[in-house]
Amino acid sequence: MQKNISADVADRTRQPRWLDISTLTDVDLTSEDPTHPVEHALLGDADGWCAGTPGVQTIRLRFHEALTLHRIRLIFEETSHARTQEFVLRWFPVRGNSGRDIVRQQFTFSPQGSTIEVEDYSVTLEGVGTLELVIVPDISGGETVATVKEWRVA
Repeated sequence: MQKNISADVADRTRQPRWLDISTLTDVDLTSEDPTHPVEHALLGDADGWCAGTPGVQTIRLRFHEALTLHRIRLIFEETSHARTQEFVLRWFPVRGNSGRDIVRQQFTFSPQGSTIEVEDYSVTLEGVGTLELVIVPDISGGETVATVKEWRVA
């Protein structure tokens, strides 16, 4: 018997080699709960990041050098409040100020059912200077605090 394993299939099922964001970026953010710093989300810590104030939040990863990115994973979790959240993920080339949306998405959390949202994007982005995540934690305008359980890039 002869077997052939497609490299393409193997590449898609293999765990990505996540970048060490702590050494590759400076991070700008609008607020942060000191007990849940952004590093927790960027390094895959179980606690994740939590904003220090309610409302719309922005996190920017400014890369020290232009990068090519192939995968972006975002995990959001909400176990206590029913709400509809929206986020926009965009990238900015190292040369230029014009951002380009990767995705704009809404989803509803329901503590009795849907509490985790996993977004995993296969991308080919060359010359990335900045990644920006804008979160509207409750589109109805409630006093909800934004959270990100995990934000990884490869």
